[in-house]
Order: sequence, then C-alpha cells, then structure tokens
Amino acid sequence: MSDIYPAGAAPEPQPKSAPDDREEQGPLDESEANPVRPYVDLGGVKILPREGLHLRLEIEEGSKRVVAIGLDYAGSTLQVQPFAAPRSSGLWHEIRDQIADQIGKQGGTTTLREGPFGPELLAEIPVAAGQGAGGTTRLARFVGIDGPRWFLRGVIAGEGAVNPEAAAAVEDLFRSIVVIRGQAPMPPRDLIPLRMPVGPTGDAGASNA
Repeated sequence: MSDIYPAGAAPEPQPKSAPDDREEQGPLDESEANPVRPYVDLGGVKILPREGLHLRLEIEEGSKRVVAIGLDYAGSTLQVQPFAAPRSSGLWHEIRDQIADQIGKQGGTTTLREGPFGPELLAEIPVAAGQGAGGTTRLARFVGIDGPRWFLRGVIAGEGAVNPEAAAAVEDLFRSIVVIRGQAPMPPRDLIPLRMPVGPTGDAGASNA
C-alpha cells in the first residue's frame, strides 16, 4: 500500500503528530538512537531484533524495489514505511484523510480514534475471495508518526488490531523502530529507500507487495 500519496497541489502545512515522549520512547530518529544496540539495518529503518519476531520484505513486482517492511510478532502483523517529510510540518493529519478515502472507495469503513501514538484509523477492509476465511472484511489499524524530516506509517493487523495485550506488544515493537532519513535531498512523501537487511540477523524472507 505504497500508493497513498497522489500527485496534486501542495497541501497546507499541518502540525506534526507524534507522542510527547517520542524522542525518548520512539520511534526514534537515527540521531536519537543508541549506536551500540544490535539493530538490523534495512536502509530507511532499523529494527531491534527480539524473540519471536519474523521480518519480511515487501517487494514491488515491476521495479523489484523494497517498498515496505513486514513484521510478524505476537500474533500480529506490522507493516512499516518511512517517508521523507518537511522539517517543520507534518503529514499524518492529511494522510489519514487520504487513507480513509481510499478504503471507502474499496467498500470499507474507517473510524478515527485516539490511540497510544495519537490519532489513528481503525479500518474494516473488504477481503477478496480466496484471501482468508472468517468473514469478508479484516480489521487493521493505521498509525502514523511525524518525526524530524520523516514520517513513519504503520499498519497493524491480526491480534494487535483487536486484542489489547497483543496490541501493547506490537505497539512496543513500533516504538523500537529507528528511522534513517539520510542527508540526500528528497521531496516530501517520497519513500525513503529500503533494502535487504544488514545486521546481526539474516532471518528475512521476501514477498511481493
């Protein structure tokens, strides 16, 4: 789901949306992270390994580029994508509206609510035939953090979307992510490049997005 940023006129600047303790509790900027911790380096993000965590790379079929990181943990899935963002304004307020509009066009529904990271969307998304049993919709939580010159989007599904205990575990995982914006000039909303893992674990499978 990397196509949530349609081209168009520049939007009005919006305030940043992030927890008050983001700089201490995460998600962290590279400049805020402990450099000696054993992170798995995926380019635009670093992930802290933990027991029971499985990492997947979501790859765009045509370009073969990595477009998202999938994390399976505690009965939940967490998809993360880092984007370039303005230094002084945020993206999440506007992007929530775009996500809700996109899901509505697919026949789904969204509810705006306050979550542990600030405003989030609880979405009920139609499931295509053959993509799982147990109903024709699935629940997912869309969360977003505006950091310094970056925006990190997360999509939580599985137990973390419905079970408070599982939600706390996957929220802690999201908090542990470090975003590597880099110094190269990038237009706001461009995906910060991701890559195959470099770090203490090689347990990474690849799947098509």
